[in-house]
Amino acid sequence: MGLDSSLQVAVSRLNQVRTEIAKVIVGQHDVVEGVLICLIASGHVLLEGVPGLGKTTLLRTLARALQLKYSRIQFTPDLMPADIVGSMVIENDDRGGKSLRFQPGPIFANLVLADEINRATPKTQSALLEAMQERTVTSGTTTHELDLPFLVMATQNPIEMEGTYPLPEAQLDRFLMKILVTYPTREELGRIVERTIQRETAQVNPVLDSHGIMEVRSVCREVLVAPHVQEYAIQLVMATQPDQREAHEMSRKYIRYGSSPRGAQALVECGRVLALMRGRFHLSIDDITAVASAVLRHRIILNFDAHADGQTPETILSAILSGVAAHASAA
Repeated sequence: MGLDSSLQVAVSRLNQVRTEIAKVIVGQHDVVEGVLICLIASGHVLLEGVPGLGKTTLLRTLARALQLKYSRIQFTPDLMPADIVGSMVIENDDRGGKSLRFQPGPIFANLVLADEINRATPKTQSALLEAMQERTVTSGTTTHELDLPFLVMATQNPIEMEGTYPLPEAQLDRFLMKILVTYPTREELGRIVERTIQRETAQVNPVLDSHGIMEVRSVCREVLVAPHVQEYAIQLVMATQPDQREAHEMSRKYIRYGSSPRGAQALVECGRVLALMRGRFHLSIDDITAVASAVLRHRIILNFDAHADGQTPETILSAILSGVAAHASAA
């Protein structure tokens, strides 16, 4: 199959998935696009928003459209690591002998919803780390492989809400994107209520499977990255580092720790998937700019001055993006 035809097939398949999701989810185009980008780019996604905005429904719908195994873990303060990854259980055989067997936990699925992840203790949150990064789970001396594709979609309530623990920086960095789920508009809320009172629920048709997702991933790897676009991604990440020569003035003033190198990798990976979704086989600066906020907002840690002056990751990244874009166009 030629590159053009494989591009068309990949774009068509992703559009079909979006159509199926739209049968159930009203609006939230940026959220749906972000989750799909993370799935195709082999990453994980963190959604932040108040309860009731359809985050759980989105992943369930995605699982049906993609014929993938889905599991949901409700994070609570008393949740233990074994409740996520699984544990050893004692089995009795016919002759009265006892043996140990590993009982897999809910992490053994393709799409894992870690609901309200910041309600669990840091120790339990960290139980996800190995699974997210290595795609494996270790129990005792045995390492178990997870099935591919594997996507953790974690949801968290805004930090100010009662009974929440901030996520450790190491775990935040494992998420490819952090997407803010906004409240629906009046028109969208009207459509949500209309769907609620309809007698029949929308049927989601399966349009892709795990093999098809892996094929789309391989097509994404063919997307070309020009040197100047790669340089733009690197420049963006360097501009978030307060101690570097290329640091933006907002970074020097308000950022305690800038983005890790994973941020630059994520900009390129997510940008390539977005380029493919837009029907192109080359990455552009516009693609990088479009994903930059979602990729970097959880990778920068603000200092006290930022909080005192009412600065947020959004305001700082907006200034950095403008500054780097101006520098790139002048170069």
